[in-house]
Amino acid sequence: MPDRVVVITGASGGIGAALAETLARRGDSLALIARREHALREVAARCGDRTHVIVADVTLRDEVRRAVDSTLDRFGRIDVWVNNVGQGISRAPSQLTDDDIDDMMRLNVKSALYGMQEVLPHFLSRRTGHVINVSSMLGRVPYVADRSAYSGAKHFLNALTATFRAEVQQTCPDIQFSLVSPGVVRTEFGLNARHGGPDSGLMPNSQSAEEVAAVVADLVESRRPDVYTRKGAHERVVGYYASLAGDP
Repeated sequence: MPDRVVVITGASGGIGAALAETLARRGDSLALIARREHALREVAARCGDRTHVIVADVTLRDEVRRAVDSTLDRFGRIDVWVNNVGQGISRAPSQLTDDDIDDMMRLNVKSALYGMQEVLPHFLSRRTGHVINVSSMLGRVPYVADRSAYSGAKHFLNALTATFRAEVQQTCPDIQFSLVSPGVVRTEFGLNARHGGPDSGLMPNSQSAEEVAAVVADLVESRRPDVYTRKGAHERVVGYYASLAGDP
């Protein structure tokens, strides 16, 4: 396997940290981005010397641009950019506020948009590159009412990923934009949701962060446009929309 330079946002814990350790064992060079410096450096210490720590808030475009420049200064190129930052919410759709919507868009959509837009000039200059956006099954099937704004933000992210791919591949077919849709993952996602939430680690039918990271690491190799992290997920999505469809 070639030595790749992989940037991971939200790398201080959960899926991002697990992915960093998985790719480090494989020999990839890593740029790890998060706001929590102490936790981020602990992850980096487990990943070895080919790891570059960037303390940044990727909901701010200037911070993302700085992260791109810092990675290029350290490694000279970027091969893969993983947009992994996100946050949930626990509030019924009838009770959502402007701040709720703004926060979900800022954390789940704008963070990824900035990553895609700011790394794109580098990818275009090389005519190759790979963006991986971590979405959610809730971005496919809006089956949890209290997660309504999060679900809507991830639907937006899915559309943005597909349309970025369509635009860029008209002229640069070797630049890929991939989407990953996990279900419930045993991380602090639930506890960190806006307005609180259930502990994801205690929910049934959950996956470990390491299981999801293994799927994302395989995606770095396969460059498929769209993957789920558990068997049966695709069928569940198809079944949901088939149950809603009526005759024309």
